[in-house]
Amino acid sequence: MRLATQLRLAAAALFAASAVATAAEARDFTIASWGGGYQDAQRKHFFKPFGDANGMQVLEDTYLGGWAQFKAMQETNSRPWDVVQVENSELIRGCEEGLFKPLDWSRIGPKDNFVKPAVAECGLGVVGVSQLVAWNPKLTKNQPSGIADFFDLEKIPGKRGLRDDPKGTLEFALMADGVHVDDVYKVMSTPEGLDRAFAKLDSIKPQIQWWKAGAQAPEWLISGDVVMSTAYNGRIQNANKGGHGLEMLWQNNVLYFDKWVIFADSEHVDTAYAFLKFFADPQREAAFTDDYAYGQPNREAIRYIKPEVAANLPAGDNIKDALDTGRSDSVEYWLDNSDEIFERWTAWKAK
Repeated sequence: MRLATQLRLAAAALFAASAVATAAEARDFTIASWGGGYQDAQRKHFFKPFGDANGMQVLEDTYLGGWAQFKAMQETNSRPWDVVQVENSELIRGCEEGLFKPLDWSRIGPKDNFVKPAVAECGLGVVGVSQLVAWNPKLTKNQPSGIADFFDLEKIPGKRGLRDDPKGTLEFALMADGVHVDDVYKVMSTPEGLDRAFAKLDSIKPQIQWWKAGAQAPEWLISGDVVMSTAYNGRIQNANKGGHGLEMLWQNNVLYFDKWVIFADSEHVDTAYAFLKFFADPQREAAFTDDYAYGQPNREAIRYIKPEVAANLPAGDNIKDALDTGRSDSVEYWLDNSDEIFERWTAWKAK
């Protein structure tokens, strides 16, 4: 998720302009996350209770993904956020470039309190999230039995929703084309393998409707704009609280464990650490998960999560053949190839 789309480029330009305008102004503690119902749930369980407990206002913003907004910060020497939720590639790049602060775990809690994917030099895990195939059974005569059916327009006619991002989408295309989860990056590292991923997407390109915000996928499935879509598991489960009956396929889902990071030049470092410690409470994390079904970083949280919710988390058998974006070959691949692939992605979409 770097300089991939016109939306992100425009957002980066606006971001840079606003950063220059506000650089000299003091501001309140600010957290940026992924927006929509997900951020509403974070506000309910973390942001507002933290502010109330400390007698302060917590400001919020939306992060669009990728590096564009961070690049604007570097170019303007402005830090309008204190804490932000990022994916692994951005986490590592920001840590290496000194944008994010190496964490002092004595101010958060022992590392052993957290599952392994939740601990990084500059990041504390936020949630374990799976991006998977979801569909509206009311709109499909035939039901998908595997991810290959996502690309079978004869078996299941209709529009497909896909995340407007090559990261995760190209891997998904290769797995749907028969590449084993363990071999995805070995294949993608060759010109022929990368061509194969784009060719798979070409096979349904006229029927693709691109989503940028996680909330869009369930909205489109409910409205009938698409009959199938890749989507985040928690977004689908949250939508189903309204009785919509959307279904999910866990085969070869793409697993993410996002991280909270603190900006190295934050105006509110002490408050940022206090927030991470507040967030890391297992009962508070469990309450969030009961509302929004994503996995939690604190090992003890599972003790407090409702059994019917725990059964539908990205954990156990649900991720037995998942592609973990935190594994070393995934992170290294996107750190090494991101800019070139995003350029190709943008050109391919424009054809």
